[in-house]
Amino acid sequence: MAKSPSGANRSDAPPRGSKPPARGGNAGAGAPPEEPSALAGFYRAYRAEIWGLLVFVLALLSALGVYGDFGGLVGKAFRRAAGVTVGWGRLLVPPALAAVGVLLVVGRSRTPTESDDDRRPSVRILGGCLVMTTLAGILHLAAGRPTWGDGLADFEGAGGYVGFASGGALALLAGVAGAVVVLVAIGLLGWLALSGMSLGTVARGVWWGLRRIGLGLAAVVRLVVSDRRSEPEEDPADGAGTADGPAAEGETTSGRRPPGVAGQPPVVLPAAAPLSGGPRPAKQAPPPAEPSGESRPGRAPAAAAAQVAAAGDDSGQWRRPNLGILKRTPAQEVDGRLISERGRALEAALAAHGVEATLADVVVGPTVSRYELVLAEGVKVARITALSRDIAYALASAEVRILAPIPGRQAIGVEVPNPARHAVTLGDILASEAAAAASHPLDVALGRDITGQAVMANLGRMPHILIAGATGSGKSSSLNSIITTILMRCTPEQVRLILVDPKMVEMRQYANVPHLLTQPVIDPKKAANALGWAVREMERRYELLSRVGCRDITGYNEMYEASLAAGDGEAAGDDEEETLKRLPFIVIVVDELSDLMMVAPREVEDAIWRLAQMARAVGVHLVIATQRPSTNVITGVIKANIPARMAMSVSSLTDSRVILDQAGAERLVGNGDMLLLDGTAGTPRRIQGAWVSEEEIRRVTAVWRRQNVRRSEPEAITAEDLATPSVVGNRDSGDPDDDELLEAAMELVVDSQLGSTSMLQRKLRVGFARAGRLMDLLEQRGVVGPSEGSKAREVLMTPQEFATEQAAAHRVGGSS
Repeated sequence: MAKSPSGANRSDAPPRGSKPPARGGNAGAGAPPEEPSALAGFYRAYRAEIWGLLVFVLALLSALGVYGDFGGLVGKAFRRAAGVTVGWGRLLVPPALAAVGVLLVVGRSRTPTESDDDRRPSVRILGGCLVMTTLAGILHLAAGRPTWGDGLADFEGAGGYVGFASGGALALLAGVAGAVVVLVAIGLLGWLALSGMSLGTVARGVWWGLRRIGLGLAAVVRLVVSDRRSEPEEDPADGAGTADGPAAEGETTSGRRPPGVAGQPPVVLPAAAPLSGGPRPAKQAPPPAEPSGESRPGRAPAAAAAQVAAAGDDSGQWRRPNLGILKRTPAQEVDGRLISERGRALEAALAAHGVEATLADVVVGPTVSRYELVLAEGVKVARITALSRDIAYALASAEVRILAPIPGRQAIGVEVPNPARHAVTLGDILASEAAAAASHPLDVALGRDITGQAVMANLGRMPHILIAGATGSGKSSSLNSIITTILMRCTPEQVRLILVDPKMVEMRQYANVPHLLTQPVIDPKKAANALGWAVREMERRYELLSRVGCRDITGYNEMYEASLAAGDGEAAGDDEEETLKRLPFIVIVVDELSDLMMVAPREVEDAIWRLAQMARAVGVHLVIATQRPSTNVITGVIKANIPARMAMSVSSLTDSRVILDQAGAERLVGNGDMLLLDGTAGTPRRIQGAWVSEEEIRRVTAVWRRQNVRRSEPEAITAEDLATPSVVGNRDSGDPDDDELLEAAMELVVDSQLGSTSMLQRKLRVGFARAGRLMDLLEQRGVVGPSEGSKAREVLMTPQEFATEQAAAHRVGGSS
């Protein structure tokens, strides 16, 4: 019989008295979950905060009981329990509980990148317990290892039951010394879990801390010593103390002759101990000035002394600026958490692109941080370099530079700009150990490298440097650091300067400084003439070295000091006595080469070409800067003769290849970030350039201007020298004596009585341009007439006149 619908419904209902299916069972899988109560929902949402607040309140109550008698029964009970448990370690229990409460609250808001086990509060709590166990065990050992029979008071005065369990057991098994070693190891493990820092990071932090303390103490000692030695005895006859007042603050003294780096009078040096490596360091303090009326030991006889005095006045002393007038920067902390996050993000970005690499180390510099990666077996280096844009995207960085590999290491370097840059000042560099070890007057401060080490460069070894960078890249700041370093370390007799400033505003602040051979040159045409003067000075110095038999300026100055110490002041040369005069180094600084190349390209290029090729031995060095490193400014001739390059941030890969012959400068971040090729290595070194403010430059130059006014020394390069056109080399010369083929061309033309350029080409085997130039020179000498178009020029000199002129020239040469 068919069932009614009602019966069917009744049969589906559960029998009376049966229990409902259990929650979560299969029978009730389709039923909706029950709504939790409001209190349970609140607890689930704020569970960590609730427990954190309770633990923090417990920390406050325990502090009232442990540190005083304000906690009532609860505080006394807690103090008693903590004392019995960890002894004197109870003093650390309240702050430890407070830290746990904070971790429970803060642990909820950790970022996805901090989800590793080493960032969880439970791991940190375990680390804190291990540290507390170590402390309690050491306290137990230090208190004489009390036992059960000594009473609770002795346990409270030691490490408590925890100290007894850890320190006592370990001392029984391994002795007191072994127990201390094991406890220290447990404490280190606890510290690693508590802080998340590696032992390598801790060791580097301790090393850098001790190093900074040592550098600070050394700087204080140097300042104290320099201040004590910066008060020379004034010569009553000099009148400096009455006319100009006492020495200006921030000045240190150095003997004015000889102008060696040490600044000591050469007459006190033994003649048998010549200098071996050039001038002595500028940091050595000189002896006080001697009264002019007293005789000095080891002085030469009157005639020799007069001859030596003619080479350089010794009536006063130069005072170098004190290092204290330059600003210093305080020590700046490194955000280790951010560095770690970036390292994990870098590994994750590489893994997402199928590159397996392990982060081996992180080097944090003032501007960029270098993440050093070790690639897995079989991973090609080219895959890393191809992912530079993806790495920059993953790290949210504007530019990323990849070193593949790091020179001399089996690792890949990824250089990422720091979010916050650390300032590097010139005062920091000159107060560093690298500056203290620099002994050459041409050692100049550049900045700090990526490891934080101060960088000093020797212009004498480079021996010339080419600087290029776009506007705002820090090119002018680097030039100011180089010039200011020379002014801080050297006297005018050690280093002289020629400053070329076509922009008219960059180097006017150095005007009237005694180091200048002439005031800053702002006219591009006069700048070319100043370079021509430098070429003539180079040739004059070579002739001088040839006469006295020296190979370079260092050997010549050693001979000068030796002869001065011996009392001669003279050296023989070419059948006549040569009066020795110390030769200072000459540094030529050109702020904008492109302006000079637009006005006088041939004269400037020829002068730079000759100076770069030959001037090193006679102490003339070039520092050339430009903001447009194109091939028509930095020509092949200039690049071939200046191997040292300093590249700031440039706008394109092409500009980077012009200045460095490789990529990299287009990825710099500006504001002094640079790549340095010093000519000794093919891989550039990344440096953050030192900054010196205009106020600091004014203070430094003021020290020298006050002395320059008292001395009133004439400039070596006069206005007539700057107005004299520069004639350098054989490529565009108007001087009849410039071309070695001129005499042969004159003889050919006079003998054949044919003034033909094509004839000179054939006979002398030269090109058309040089043959035409020879013909122009013959016209200037009056040998041939002016050009008549395609016709041969008229020859104005007969063979008899040419023979008479040659005989007269030979007679003059023989008599001289």
